[in-house]
Amino acid sequence: MIAVIQRVSEASVRIEGSVKGQINQGFMILLGIGHDDTEEDIDWLTKKITNLRIFQDDAGKMNCSLIDISGEILLISQFTLHASTKKGNRPSFIEAAKPEIAIPLYEQMIKTLEAKLGKSIQTGEFGADMKVSLVNDGPVTITIDTKNKK
Repeated sequence: MIAVIQRVSEASVRIEGSVKGQINQGFMILLGIGHDDTEEDIDWLTKKITNLRIFQDDAGKMNCSLIDISGEILLISQFTLHASTKKGNRPSFIEAAKPEIAIPLYEQMIKTLEAKLGKSIQTGEFGADMKVSLVNDGPVTITIDTKNKK
C-alpha cells in the first residue's frame, strides 16, 4: 500500500457536484492498494498513520499525533499511486490491485482507522470520478509505502 498523507486545515471531496466527505484539521490521505497488499499492510499502515507526529505542540514543534489533536481523516482511494512510468509516456497500472482485491482492503482500512481513532472517518467513493479540495497545512506531505518500511 502506498499512502500520501497531507496535513490539512480542511479538505473535502465532491462526486457529481455533491460533497461526499469533508473534514477540518487532520489528514487527507490518498491510498493506493497494490495487488499483493494484505491485512498486515493495513495493520502496519493504520498504526503508522494514527501515531505520526506531525502536528505542532505548544512549543511549535511537530510532536503531536492525529490522536493527540483529535484530528479527522478524509480517505480517498487512488490506484494511480501505483503508476509505473519506466517505459514510454503512458503509465502502466499493472501493480494496482483489481477491484475484487482492492475494495475489501479499502473497506477494511476504513474500519481499522475508525477503530484506532474511536470515531468515523470521511471517505470518497471507490472508483468514482472525484474532485478533491484541500488546504495543505504547512505544507506537510508524507508518503508511506508498506513495502518499503524505512
